[in-house]
Amino acid sequence: MKSFSTAICSFLAITVLTIPALAQQPKFYNTVKQKLLEGKQVFSYTQTKFDIAANCEAAKHYDYTWYEMQHSTLEFKDIEAMIAACPHNGAIPMIRLPDAQEWHIQHATDIGALGVVIPTVDDVDRAREAVKWARYPPVARRSAGGSQAPGIWGINGINYRQTINDNMLVVIMIETPTGVANAYDIASVPGVDVVIIGNNDLSSFSGFPQNDDRYQAMVTKIHDDTVRAGKIFGQANAMYATGHPLSKTAKFFQNGPSNDGWQPPARGGRSTNPNAPPPGEEDTAGRGGRGRGK
Repeated sequence: MKSFSTAICSFLAITVLTIPALAQQPKFYNTVKQKLLEGKQVFSYTQTKFDIAANCEAAKHYDYTWYEMQHSTLEFKDIEAMIAACPHNGAIPMIRLPDAQEWHIQHATDIGALGVVIPTVDDVDRAREAVKWARYPPVARRSAGGSQAPGIWGINGINYRQTINDNMLVVIMIETPTGVANAYDIASVPGVDVVIIGNNDLSSFSGFPQNDDRYQAMVTKIHDDTVRAGKIFGQANAMYATGHPLSKTAKFFQNGPSNDGWQPPARGGRSTNPNAPPPGEEDTAGRGGRGRGK
């Protein structure tokens, strides 16, 4: 039997050999995840229509593309084609799905999405479903199949199968008072990376204007529970990226400013506010904006 000192020396030798190998690992090819881990805010362009040219142009200017499948008629074949057209243009492809079903998440990841956004999460069951299908074993249950994802991300010596689990982002949206009540348990689910607030729906479901102290108390609770669980906090409404008490710790937003000052083309002759929610998701119920400096 080896002596204790011999065993320690062997362990140290292995450690010395291992650390440089770990240090040589490349940065995440999911640059959104890299930026989030560096404490930076990230913003998107929301793609709701099948338009390869517009999608590829917008991708040059943003951190990620928010492909909208909850509130649009986009289909997986549409997004598959748009991702394939310019996968390395800048913006990381992420898809907001309508639910956490296995086949939806499998399709999203197989066509090359590096993140999924799951809406209206009320409890840990829905969060666990999202996590379960977004990554490969042994940490989750995504199955292997023929797809375009490895051809897009498994390049320059990168093994897609061995690296995608680390590069995947699972983003959970809390949008109801029930979700607020369960926020800590939801955020604590292993494999959940980011928790964001669906601001307008939270106002709709709760009945509280966004400038109401009761609404802001819910926002603060979600924030505190998310941070306590060690996860990244964000808000769908990019208006909260600045000028709000939680702006400094909010990192993930839908829409918002581009990285280089570029603005999306105006719609219907109207100027475009890059921080505004996408069409159809505006706060139209007379609930107001942040108010009271919030």
